[in-house]
Amino acid sequence: MRVFLRDILGMLIVAVVVFLILQATIQSCTVVGSCMEPTLQDEGQRLLISKVVYHFHEPERGDIIVFHPPHKPQEKPPYIKRIIGLPGDTIEIKGGVVYINGSQLDEPYVKNHANYTVAEHEIPENEYFVLGDNRPNADDSHNGWTVPRQNIIGKAWLSIWPPSEWGLVPHYALQEQLATSTS
Repeated sequence: MRVFLRDILGMLIVAVVVFLILQATIQSCTVVGSCMEPTLQDEGQRLLISKVVYHFHEPERGDIIVFHPPHKPQEKPPYIKRIIGLPGDTIEIKGGVVYINGSQLDEPYVKNHANYTVAEHEIPENEYFVLGDNRPNADDSHNGWTVPRQNIIGKAWLSIWPPSEWGLVPHYALQEQLATSTS
């Protein structure tokens, strides 16, 4: 009987440790709204978010992140957007075309372009410029705010629901996004 109780206690301890490790490293998140279409769908799509990846390296342009928007209370649901500009970058949007440090950004993930303009400005230190992939339907940095580093919850990593959407969340590296240097 003692061996049985010891085995049960051992399994419970292992289960609690695994549970705590998972809670500290990943989080589940449901996509709400159409601001990231067609990349992410507002049909109950669930994602796993890596909460530890940015302990090993800084967020990168093209990453899809989950964060608390700076202009909303943290009790509200977090936002999901794509990082477009990094701290220290100069960003400008002319007629919906994004320019980073004077180079046009090639954005194959955007299917619904907007026609707004954002005056050229430098992104503050420890802040990120984010945009939704469905530009006309996104509350994002084109509205005058940036995301402080401490507001980032994590990087969207894996789509887990519905089964037709299973797989890694697509990210685009800087080299893939910078087109010709036109200003």
